[in-house]
Amino acid sequence: MDNYVVSARKYRPVTFRSVVGQEALTTTLKNAIAGNKLAHAYLFCGPRGVGKTTCARIFAKTINCLEPTPEHEACNRCESCVAFDEQRSYNIHELDAASNNSVDDIRTLIDQVRIPPQIGKYKVYIIDEVHMLSTQAFNSFLKTLEEPPAHAIFILATTEKHKIIPTILSRCQVYDFNRIGVADIVDHLQYVAKEEGVTAEPEALNIIAQKADGGMRDALSIFDQTVSYTAGNVTYKAVIENLNVLDFEYYFKLTDAILAANVVDCLLILNDILNRGFEGQYIINGLTSHFRDLLVCKDPATAKLFEVGASIRERYIATAKQCSNTFLYQAIEMANECDLNYRISKNKRLLIELTLIKLCQLSENPVDSKGETEKKNELKPITPSQPAPQPTSQSAPEPVSEKRGRNVAPEASQRSVSPTLAGLGVSLSSLTDDNGEKPAEEKSIRQSEARKNNRLFSEAELQKAWHDFADNLIEEKLLKNTMMLYKPRMLGDTVFEVEVNTEINKNFLDEYGNVILAHLRESLQNDDITMTVRVSEAIVVKKPLTSREIFDELVQRNPTLQKLSDEFDLELS
Repeated sequence: MDNYVVSARKYRPVTFRSVVGQEALTTTLKNAIAGNKLAHAYLFCGPRGVGKTTCARIFAKTINCLEPTPEHEACNRCESCVAFDEQRSYNIHELDAASNNSVDDIRTLIDQVRIPPQIGKYKVYIIDEVHMLSTQAFNSFLKTLEEPPAHAIFILATTEKHKIIPTILSRCQVYDFNRIGVADIVDHLQYVAKEEGVTAEPEALNIIAQKADGGMRDALSIFDQTVSYTAGNVTYKAVIENLNVLDFEYYFKLTDAILAANVVDCLLILNDILNRGFEGQYIINGLTSHFRDLLVCKDPATAKLFEVGASIRERYIATAKQCSNTFLYQAIEMANECDLNYRISKNKRLLIELTLIKLCQLSENPVDSKGETEKKNELKPITPSQPAPQPTSQSAPEPVSEKRGRNVAPEASQRSVSPTLAGLGVSLSSLTDDNGEKPAEEKSIRQSEARKNNRLFSEAELQKAWHDFADNLIEEKLLKNTMMLYKPRMLGDTVFEVEVNTEINKNFLDEYGNVILAHLRESLQNDDITMTVRVSEAIVVKKPLTSREIFDELVQRNPTLQKLSDEFDLELS
């Protein structure tokens, strides 16, 4: 039985031409070889599985090839290439800095650098995960890296460029490897599937490529896993089952229910997804991406940004035609806001359900080009302060001031009608007398309300309301303790002051000032209450006393201590 070799090793590139998704970098390296302009130190950085170490090996093999091809590739026939392929070349050394990161390891490497190559022109030292070297190891490596022997070339590879000290970066030519595109990964997976005799659907390979997140090694590992799961028949359904990926079909069902403003179906679909074991944030992230993909498919110019199989692309284009741009903009915004609030929410499922309800209401109440909801679908208000329209042929009435009492204009008062009264059939004429003025009874009520919202109060009442508010706080322990510690003091009829000891306490009361004032205004029936907070200037931090100062202070309280000290000839240390 032959030993099985995973696809990531079996199909590892051996020439620059076979490297996938890094054409710019491989072209630059080939031109450097062709022009004999080789640097003494290179730094290959980028995400995992994009070809950093592979390109370093190909580069090392090519510059030592005795008979390079016209395309500046290794011939794979000369003694140097054969030795490299059989892993017995003494010209190419690889060091794993993750496990060899001490000063002694670097000193051993520096000693080896002095020995010239036996075959070929260069000795190449590939240091993988170079960011794992200790600071002392980096410093001991600086001089050799800056001025190595003519036959030595260093290739450093890392996934975390920011962890490398600047003095190392300045001595290297830096090559940034990009994530491999979905289309390039799918093409390579199709090639591997053909070589292995595996049947694979394009949609299935596309899911694998998206799951790999730009890493070819990850894509090949997932491909091998899926081939084992499906016994050589890689289908879209088998891939989403094996990788536990949420099917596109669920997002299309949610979109159809949202466009139909069907809240019940949305909640049932969400429950079905949660029962399959998917986490809530994964669902809302997927829904956000789904709306983004629909927006992308609205225009042929941007449809190329959507990297999926042909059949799924057609499904997205058809669904996108049913959605307006404005709907998609606001749906993306709502879903993204839900994603941001998910971590801090205590009832995470309810947060997602509320978002789905809002999305359904967004479909119920379309938004015009000016961003205003159509009047015919406007939701009825539930607050009694909503103004009712004037039943005349004149223009729409002006909005009524929310502040009650003496600040309400008579004209506004005539237009203001409680929705409850309007629902019982009470007309505007019944609320005014023959001269168009309010009856005496209603005037009396208005005057009473004005006095009610501007009544005078004492400092004792203020402190009681202050204490009651603090006493009812349950979760905000810090606010409760702060309010219990400091008491308000009246400065005028409606202005009071709170004197605190520290700037932290002042900032804390200022932060919750609106909440505190809202309670006090309602409790004391005065809308003009104002609070000021200041830090006390009388607090003086006493400096620490010396031994002599402490003794002198005690002598002032008890003079016999001085006599005792004199009798025994005592001295303070």
